Amino acid sequence: MVLALHSIKKSEPHFGLEGEKRMIEKMNLDEECEFFTAERLDEIVILRLKEDLLFRATDLSVRDKVLDYLERVSRTDSIKVVVIISSPKATGSEEYFDFYHRVLTSKFDDKYVHRLHNVFAQIILRIVDLNKIVVHANSGRVISLFLNVSLACDYRIVADDTVFQNPYFKLGLVPIGGGAFFLSRRLGRSKALEILLADKDITADEAKKLGIVDKVVPQEELEKAAVDTARYFAQKPARSLAGLKKLINYSLMDLKDYMALEYQELIKAIGGRLY
Repeated sequence: MVLALHSIKKSEPHFGLEGEKRMIEKMNLDEECEFFTAERLDEIVILRLKEDLLFRATDLSVRDKVLDYLERVSRTDSIKVVVIISSPKATGSEEYFDFYHRVLTSKFDDKYVHRLHNVFAQIILRIVDLNKIVVHANSGRVISLFLNVSLACDYRIVADDTVFQNPYFKLGLVPIGGGAFFLSRRLGRSKALEILLADKDITADEAKKLGIVDKVVPQEELEKAAVDTARYFAQKPARSLAGLKKLINYSLMDLKDYMALEYQELIKAIGGRLY
């Protein structure tokens, strides 16, 4: 009887930490929700963001789905790189003005501005903290908020038709999503101020010269370029990539405090109407 019990114990290693790790590695990372679709490609995960993101992002369950998914990715050791591809149907400033027009004319509850900031702040913080290299691909008309998402990533590729727009100051608001934080560290305070107050759009080539994107490619080659870049990074050891990212991002440790200050300034700019 003792031998029988002993043999049973020997056959149960899958209940330990190694068993849990194997289950995580086999986890299906293909997914679709209101905010994105995702698929696994060997050591890479590709997230394709959907259109109308400002309105979708006011649903806090969307935030939870994104954060939960990124947590699952972070626990999957065999994944080395995450590629985020923004919707090619970006409407730029039009969507931004439409969103805030509804808020400021009381056609849309003020709490949605709070939710918008909350969702993007937490997603951006998670991207920075993620133990994977993150490549961002963008195209079309891009408002400053989505530029800031890309600045939180580790490598940025844009299509040659990309233009970056600054719509927030036309409504007397402040940029959200860490724009002032990222740009001042990347370009210096004076250049960051110049860009954040710019009236004209910034083209893809101009963004490349400024150093806020890393590569410009033809629109039809955008996704291939992003995946090829991810494959290049994925050739390196996972622990080296994770450790290097943590070291490079050391200077971003106060990003969370910045996000709290940014929200306070947003409340002031919108007239203290948020709750």
